Order: sequence, then structure tokens, then C-alpha cells
Amino acid sequence: MSPHVAIVTDSTAYLPPPAVEHHGIVTVPLTVVLGDQALEEGTEISARSLAAALQKRRPVTTSRPNPEVFAETYRTCAAAGATGIVSLHLSAELSGTYDAAVLAAKNAPVPVRVVDTGMVAMALGFCALAAAETAESGGTLDEAVAAAEKRAAGTAAYFYVDTLDFLRRGGRIGAAQALLGSALAVKPLLQLDGGRIEMLEKVRTASKAIARLEELAVECAGAGSVDIAVHHLAAPERAATLAERLRERVPGLAELHVSEVGAVIGAHTGPGLLGAVVSPH
Repeated sequence: MSPHVAIVTDSTAYLPPPAVEHHGIVTVPLTVVLGDQALEEGTEISARSLAAALQKRRPVTTSRPNPEVFAETYRTCAAAGATGIVSLHLSAELSGTYDAAVLAAKNAPVPVRVVDTGMVAMALGFCALAAAETAESGGTLDEAVAAAEKRAAGTAAYFYVDTLDFLRRGGRIGAAQALLGSALAVKPLLQLDGGRIEMLEKVRTASKAIARLEELAVECAGAGSVDIAVHHLAAPERAATLAERLRERVPGLAELHVSEVGAVIGAHTGPGLLGAVVSPH
């Protein structure tokens, strides 16, 4: 953690643990409600347990952190020497996490800038890393925020899911779109657009959809310097294959992260998720 500007994010950033430790980024967990159990993402429920529950069609919902959790986090950062805090969170279109952070920031002992990145997963994670690197180089609170917002503006996230049913159940995509996909037996490609999950293309087979996902990532990356994250849920072989293809095809690849998403995002996408996040420098 910078002695001047602390960086806070939430558990849906799915940052690699070594990066969190190296940069001192503080992560506030969201909650997964499995049956009658409320479990913290990342510590009390794993992606594997979540995928198993979904496959058994057990009821799963998610909830934002309590504002008091953010308030305590901000107090802890201030006690550790932070004179300002940048609090970066997943899209407010997808969760009430940003609103909870805003409430807590009002009474924080140091200035807190809460940012709705409009992102999720490593699209959010790359924003947190940009803010942390700026803070570590002596950047001000405003400069750290600007670095995160610049990274968010240039980052694209594409997702393949086996079915739209989980997104429909969680209210993250319209019922009409979900029903259309099911009726036509198409495989959906989705993107983050304006902080929302939107249908990008409909492809006839899973193999064609995954090939198209690769093409989208390559096209988005271009020839400049980019970081890429490949995400999956219960689909490690798919993720490994896509990552290897992107290593071969993206000339300006700087860092490539491959990881399984956590329980919160997994609850809304279902097993079989494959995602590509492309973030230019």
C-alpha cells in the first residue's frame, strides 16, 4: 500500500494474488447466497463449489458488501497511513457495490474517491493495477483516479457462455434476449458495453463461438502494447487453448493472466464461461 494513496477494489476484480500482495491492493468481498448460507467470495466459497451447485440447480444469488464493511476498510487504510483512498468497483449497472462504497466514503477519515469503472473481472483488475502503479510512483489521488479511468476507457471485455439462462435468472440480461437465444439454439457472445452485459453476436456452435471470441480479442489488441486476461468457469481446457492462441497471435502482448472467475460472476454466467479482457497500455 502506498503511504499516500491506498487502492481498494472488490472481489470481482479477480486479480492474481501475487499482484494484490505486491501492490498492497485491498479487496472487499461480495457475498454469494447459496440456499440459506451467505458466503464471502474468495474465502468461504470457491468457484468449483459454486459450479457444482449451479449444475445441481441449487438456488444461488449474490449481494453487495454492507456499507459498514467499506467504512471499516477505509478506517483501516487511514490508520495504516493513507492520506487518500481510490475505491474502484464493478459496474453500478451490475451491482449495488458502488453505491455501498459511496455511502461509506461520506464519513471516511480521509478523502475517498469512489469510481464506477463500468467494468468487471480483470477489466476492473487492470484499472486497479493502473491506479496502484500511479500511486506507487508518487501520483496524487486525482492522478490515480485518472489512470484508472483511462484504463477503463480503453479496455474491452468479451464473453462466451453456454447458455443465457443464468444471466436471465439474475436479471443481468433481458428475458427476451435469453428466450431468443434458447429458441434458436444459438451460442451467445457478449460484451461489456456502457457497464452492461449486452449481446454482441449469436453463433451456431460452441466451437465457432470460441473461435470468434479469439478473433475479437486479436482484432481489439491490434499491434500496440496490451495486457490480456482469459477467464473461465469450470472450463480450464478452453481457457488454456485460448490463452495459447492469443500468445501466438498478439504481437504486442505484455502480460497474460489466465484465471477462473469467482463465485459472484460465476453465479450469473454458469459453468462453461470463457472470457477475454483486452486492456491497451
